[in-house]
Amino acid sequence: MTAPHRPRHIALVAHDSMKASLLRWSDHNRSTLQHHVLYATGTTGTMLEYELGLPAHRFMSGPVGGDQQIGARIAEGGLDVLVFFWDPLEAQPHDPDVRALLRIGTVWNIPMACNVATADMLITSPLLNGDYEHRRPDFTPREWDQTQSPTAG
Repeated sequence: MTAPHRPRHIALVAHDSMKASLLRWSDHNRSTLQHHVLYATGTTGTMLEYELGLPAHRFMSGPVGGDQQIGARIAEGGLDVLVFFWDPLEAQPHDPDVRALLRIGTVWNIPMACNVATADMLITSPLLNGDYEHRRPDFTPREWDQTQSPTAG
């Protein structure tokens, strides 16, 4: 594995029942992940760092604000990829935060993987280490276009 053109900022998140899967996936992809800047919510970040030796910027635990912190980082343009192994078969007490994180990732056009198969596709894509420039939507306010005014004549 050669070093990427530009390290990507990758968030790794997993619900409790999916942490083992994320750790196995991260261990399998350690040689790729070590060339990028990693972010994770609470326990996931601790596990990545202490069990796999992959340094990660740790946010709070998901249920107490970590999901929202990652969402904010996405909106600020600070994350390039989200790998979020969530459990669709188990209700989470912070489901609104989970939905909000997935929504903000979609709104800001962030590549997201919610299962091993998709994460495998993302991590092995030549775009991950290439010159790919992420196209973020432009949500900046625009000057009022007089031609769109209902009173324009």
